[in-house]
Amino acid sequence: MQLFFLLLGLLFSVLQAQDVTVTDKMTALVGKEVIFPCTFSSKDPKVRVTQIMWMNSTVSLAVYSPHLGIHVNDPTRFQLVDPSPTSVTLKISRVYYTDEGEYSCEVTTFPDGNLKAFTKLTVKAIPQNSAEAKSGVVADDQEKVVATCKSANARPPSQITWHSVIPGNISNTITNNTDGTSTIVSDFIMTPTWTTDGMPVTCITNYDSTDYPIPLKLSVQYSPVVTIEGFDDNWHLHRSGVFLICNAKGNPPPTSYIWKTVDGSPLPSSVRAKDNVLYVDEVDARVNRSFLCEVTNALGSRASRQDVLVREKPNPSGAGTTGGIIGGIIAAIVGVAVAATVIMICRQQRRNEIAKDEEEFDGPPAYKPPPPSLKLHTEQPSGQEALLRNPPHQHEITYDEDMTPPKIRQSSDPRLHSALEDEYLEQENPIYNEFKPHENGSRQEDHGFVMSPAVYV
Repeated sequence: MQLFFLLLGLLFSVLQAQDVTVTDKMTALVGKEVIFPCTFSSKDPKVRVTQIMWMNSTVSLAVYSPHLGIHVNDPTRFQLVDPSPTSVTLKISRVYYTDEGEYSCEVTTFPDGNLKAFTKLTVKAIPQNSAEAKSGVVADDQEKVVATCKSANARPPSQITWHSVIPGNISNTITNNTDGTSTIVSDFIMTPTWTTDGMPVTCITNYDSTDYPIPLKLSVQYSPVVTIEGFDDNWHLHRSGVFLICNAKGNPPPTSYIWKTVDGSPLPSSVRAKDNVLYVDEVDARVNRSFLCEVTNALGSRASRQDVLVREKPNPSGAGTTGGIIGGIIAAIVGVAVAATVIMICRQQRRNEIAKDEEEFDGPPAYKPPPPSLKLHTEQPSGQEALLRNPPHQHEITYDEDMTPPKIRQSSDPRLHSALEDEYLEQENPIYNEFKPHENGSRQEDHGFVMSPAVYV
């Protein structure tokens, strides 16, 4: 048993000392070339390479021997590039889809035997994509192919889808080519009408998880579609400068415009026809009839009718239609302008009020502090000054240096309230202060007259 594990360890060490290296996966395009590298390395200097061979499944493609040289199965397609005992590269030119599969590089050594490495080849073919809108499609009530999209010679096969706002059906046809590629043709089918002319459709080809869109515009042929404009139901006698316009669409484009009357009579002499316009120099009774505009293109002719009613006098409702529309537009513009102006004024007033409030809050006091009370002095028998006005020691006003409102320190003396009232009365109505009666029988001295406290009217 120990001998078995010993031999297994020796074999494992030998395998680790030798290595054949190839690329695991390769991709090639049909008709192009592909190169398969193969290298051999060994840490044992006693190992000798006797042969290196490239195989496809079980078929030998090319062999290299250091003693016997090179042998290639099909020299027109296979070639060994710079072979040596440590490197043999196989090149395949003009790859076919049949070349897809698994390849092996086998190295024969002495005395250890053979070593192999495998690589897988995938063969692809990039398709040629094209799309076209069918020409010559005429509008009718039958379904037709209006556009075709093609993805040719693809490997793996492409997928085609359509994107369109127009409802339609899709028909796909796949063809397998002899070279292993595929071609898919997709038709967009619908009932063509004149309204679908020029409409966009998009063919989207998906190959190898990538979308390739091709935009198209449909081409649908149809006879002219005719309309007449210019009559405002206010053609009155002697009106001038009016006209009728014949509008027409067609594919192919219109080639001629013919103005005529419904009853087959000649056009009145007061009208002039020029291409798609019928000019009326002056409205008269002869214009009171029905007109036809006949338009022709390569597919045929179609006509449109306009009945003209001539009035004796202008029609206020008819004439005012355009004016009413214009007036409405002007009124809307004026209304918007007025609303914008009002909003701006309101916002400005609001900003002014906010600024004023901030100024009143942060600025100096809005009132002026009262001036100091006047002192009237008189000599009392005791030799002390008698104050006839508010004593300054009852309350004291101090001013803050930062221009804040004055801070008043009030005394708890009950006479303070009366003194403040007297001072306020003096500031508001100084003339009546002189007529105020003195309390406690006091009398004014040092004046040239004495006045009774009675009130005179």
